[in-house]
Amino acid sequence: MAGLIKAKKYNWKDSNLALFGSDLERNVKKASAATEEAWEGAGKSVGIQIWRIEQFKVCHWPKEDYGKFYSGDSYIILKTYKEGTSEELKFDLHFWIGKESTQDEYGTAAYKTVELDTLLDDLPVQHREVEGHESERFLSYFKSITTMKGGAKTGFRHVEPEKYKPRLLHFCGGRKHVEVKEVPLSKSRINSGDVFILDLGRKVYQWNGSGSNKDERFKAAGYCQQLESDRCGRAETEVLEEDRIDQKHPFFQALVDDDEDDDDASEFNAKDSTTETYRSVLNNNNNNNIIIIMMDVFVIDTKKSVFVWIGKETSKTEKKNAMQYAHEYLMKTDHPLVSVTCLSEGRENNEFRTAIAA
Repeated sequence: MAGLIKAKKYNWKDSNLALFGSDLERNVKKASAATEEAWEGAGKSVGIQIWRIEQFKVCHWPKEDYGKFYSGDSYIILKTYKEGTSEELKFDLHFWIGKESTQDEYGTAAYKTVELDTLLDDLPVQHREVEGHESERFLSYFKSITTMKGGAKTGFRHVEPEKYKPRLLHFCGGRKHVEVKEVPLSKSRINSGDVFILDLGRKVYQWNGSGSNKDERFKAAGYCQQLESDRCGRAETEVLEEDRIDQKHPFFQALVDDDEDDDDASEFNAKDSTTETYRSVLNNNNNNNIIIIMMDVFVIDTKKSVFVWIGKETSKTEKKNAMQYAHEYLMKTDHPLVSVTCLSEGRENNEFRTAIAA
């Protein structure tokens, strides 16, 4: 039997969205009908709607899985809301890129986001979110976000229980937000300050660290209950307290001594925290510091997020390319993965106002 080959770690800097006008765009157009069925009912009422990209197509994401994302996939998220007593519907439209998502998937997500924006009369504020670098606005939509390795088809519902791949989930956070992230099945990942769930398919262990808080425990307990429900009684949960079990317990026996390196998120943090603002000028490919390509458009870079402000005189073509331009700008910085928000004049949000006041 041939030996297993460890998959190549995802290179964050490969996340190039400048694909419009390419073979990808033509493939997307070919695969799309004149009317995208997935958009039926989109933005008609207050709430959240999520779609996943699959083979150039937009597929509804099950509501029971809202807040769960796979690193190997890309998603589109629409938040529809009202402000105050106004009956006017407003929209925030995000596409989320998993760190192991293919270029076809996140390129399609970007393209279809523009399509949905057009369907909603260019009213949404558009956002780009990269796994591990999500904006506060995006995180606020969910009580917690669960990020798991692989793609959605690797989940329990899509495989026989005997073939289910074990997962170790790390629960960390507080009342405002508990982050749930899949980590390697390594003993060294277990720490006293947090909660962990070892999901073996038919058997699920919730391990409570002695220093974990009630929010982490509560979130983990709810997660276990949902697993049992999803698996129609084929899964059994056992809750473990750190100070009551030892290393010989089956929980630890299912883990390994080896570990994997994490992606170094600090590599993509800006070294300078100064907010910078640039006005669009004629395209200048010889300028290695700035790529700004449109008239009546401003880019505000806070180093933790980027805002693209689009003036009323900007053409529709330029508006649709705003996200691509922001991406190209970020690829020349030391913080290419921060969240991006594209908004039109007259639809500024509080985050934007704070950024320009800095």
